[in-house]
Amino acid sequence: MPPARKKPRTFDPARIRTAVTAQFAHVGEAVGELGPEQLARPSGLGDWTVADLAAHIAWIADSLAAGLARPPAAVAELAAVEWPFATASLAGKISEAARETLAGAPLPELYERAGARMAEALAANPDARVLDLWVGDMTLADFLVTRTVELVVHTDDLNRAAGLDVPIERQALAACTRLLADALALKAPGGAVEVRIPPFAVVQCVEGPRHTRGTPPNVVETDPLTWIRLATGRTDWAGALDGARVSASGERADLSALLPLMS
Repeated sequence: MPPARKKPRTFDPARIRTAVTAQFAHVGEAVGELGPEQLARPSGLGDWTVADLAAHIAWIADSLAAGLARPPAAVAELAAVEWPFATASLAGKISEAARETLAGAPLPELYERAGARMAEALAANPDARVLDLWVGDMTLADFLVTRTVELVVHTDDLNRAAGLDVPIERQALAACTRLLADALALKAPGGAVEVRIPPFAVVQCVEGPRHTRGTPPNVVETDPLTWIRLATGRTDWAGALDGARVSASGERADLSALLPLMS
């Protein structure tokens, strides 16, 4: 008998709004201090430099404002937990749009403009507003949860590439971790494996015998940033195991065939 469908996780829209705004501000403050040598470094993301990565993060805010400026869609087609699987085919289109939108402007100017546009747009729109998006029409509340993923993942990319220590908002990190954990459970439904990402998430996944009490026979545990890197292809499963950043016990606890969820 298949496992019962779980009620989708809910996120506090007010906290998510605050987290997105704060995380963008953290990145903007740090980017304004980057020197030419740091900006020219490879980002680790294809042929992007750190400057390209920083400009893309500005576009995350700018494109949110642009989406809210368009006429609303009628009905949401996509839930936040489905978003990670809908982005792969759009990577090139998104990258090109970002380059066209932001080309030529100094980074501090980009961040000031994008931050102001995003703040104004968020203040003028309710959480239930449905955005007309390339990836699929989504409510503003759900789309903002996906913005925590983009901002946390790229803040981590920026920190590693430029040698920075940009802080990551706890609420943004929690939402990003939970959304990607729920996406794993959606991709591989079941109850044979328990994935623990303290202190933010515990999900069950993978078909097979379910446990009802005591310690599950198949357990995976890791920290939030390692999980996010695994889910987005920044770290591979074997490397995380070898580096003791993941513990996996039980014959079904190998998630390598399920990862990354998005890249």
